[in-house]
Amino acid sequence: MPVQRVGFYILLTFVTIAFIAIILPFYSAVFWALVFAIVFFPLHVWVEQGVGGRPSVAAAISVLICVVLVIVPGLMILGAIVQEGNQLYQRVSSGEIDPQALFEQARNSLPEFLRDRLSSLDSGAIADLGRRFSSTLMQGGGFFAGRALVLGQSTLQFFIMFGVMLYVLFFLFRDGRRLGRTVRQALPLSDAHTRRLSAKFTSVVRATVRGNLIIALVQGVIGGVTFWALGIQPAFLLGALMTILSLLPAVGAAIVWLPVAIYCLLVGSYLPAIVLVLVGVLVIGLVDNLLRPPLVGKETKLPDYVVLISTIGGISLLGMNGFVIGPLFAALFVAAWGIFIEEQRRDEADIA
Repeated sequence: MPVQRVGFYILLTFVTIAFIAIILPFYSAVFWALVFAIVFFPLHVWVEQGVGGRPSVAAAISVLICVVLVIVPGLMILGAIVQEGNQLYQRVSSGEIDPQALFEQARNSLPEFLRDRLSSLDSGAIADLGRRFSSTLMQGGGFFAGRALVLGQSTLQFFIMFGVMLYVLFFLFRDGRRLGRTVRQALPLSDAHTRRLSAKFTSVVRATVRGNLIIALVQGVIGGVTFWALGIQPAFLLGALMTILSLLPAVGAAIVWLPVAIYCLLVGSYLPAIVLVLVGVLVIGLVDNLLRPPLVGKETKLPDYVVLISTIGGISLLGMNGFVIGPLFAALFVAAWGIFIEEQRRDEADIA
């Protein structure tokens, strides 16, 4: 290999690493701009046709649609969640809500044979369990209180990131086709592999955001309305938690409604407990099976255990960005190894 080509590759590697380091502080803004551009690009095409093919005007309208339909409502819901969580924390801190008393009430509501069984256990362990229950509620409320303080202190940073995201989103809408072709041409892969991986990338992003998020919102709304109708508070916060946890397949929503139903059963509120179980099993549990095939599609669906592990792993590493990035890399991993296996089989067939 000529010295000039080696030097060029070294320069290319250096400037690429430098560029990534420069934009790394804004990676969340760039990433979500890319996500919104992929999810809303079919709508953008329709808008572009409606304005006579003027790309800049169509891009501006598409950005406005994203802001009105998704970003502003999402920020309002996030603010409401933080506010209600902060109020819960204040009520627990002031003693208006005593978590340990609630734990004792649930314990005393157990059948006599279970109470006798618990009495035979180490009383210190039972008391420690009550203290852990109280500490968990305090830490959860403190998390929301801390988020309220952080949001107030980082308003300028938030608006900078928000502005960068909208700015990048505008150019992704306007120049997305050309940028996509450039990226595909730059990848050191065959045209067939590039098309397959880019199609998988696009379909997984759309399925994860559009499909899974809609399913999670529907399950969260059903849960929140059920809590409100049964007089279980804070209904909005419980519904919001159900929405977030519903992003985890199979077990997500049940992490919220099942413990609440068990607590209602222990304290003697049998009707709310029965209603929660019926709604959880017959309504919330069926939403995933009914909505996932048309919204996500069979082609992009990963096994539930892969989605669960990749989602949790992505969130643990990257925060909320991980709920998209985790399944995305899992899908690309499966697609890349699928291509490798197909080529191995093709080579073996050629040899034979």
